[in-house]
Amino acid sequence: MRSWCNAIAATLVLALTSVPAFAVDSKEHRVSIQIDQNDPEVMNLVLNNANNIMEQYKYRGETAQIEIVAYGPGLHMLRADTSPVKDRIKQAIDTSFPSTIKFSACNNTKQGMEKREGKAISIVSESELVPSGAVRLIELQEQGWQYLRP
Repeated sequence: MRSWCNAIAATLVLALTSVPAFAVDSKEHRVSIQIDQNDPEVMNLVLNNANNIMEQYKYRGETAQIEIVAYGPGLHMLRADTSPVKDRIKQAIDTSFPSTIKFSACNNTKQGMEKREGKAISIVSESELVPSGAVRLIELQEQGWQYLRP
């Protein structure tokens, strides 16, 4: 009977220590990713980076907070009328659990585009306006977030 209990205990210890999702000291990572180019390849690279980060940490039993900050020509990523990656943005949010992903749109850039184009611009519903994309990146770094520029 005793050897049977030892075998069960050994099996449980082996199972729990070999599965990455059961990490004892799980850590949350925070990374900001900038997009400042109106280039679908770069936009897709940003989304690929975010997805890869979330998947790697999920495998390790850890989580990530990711904030993608769009400014300058990169705001097209989050424009409702010009974004070539609208579907991928929604998909990234829908599949992010247990991590989180957030999209921030620069209001300075939005106002400049509206002035140049002579019309109001809408951003995708999955994003939120921040006063300045550059300042948002600075503030996140000051709060200890890592910074990535693809």
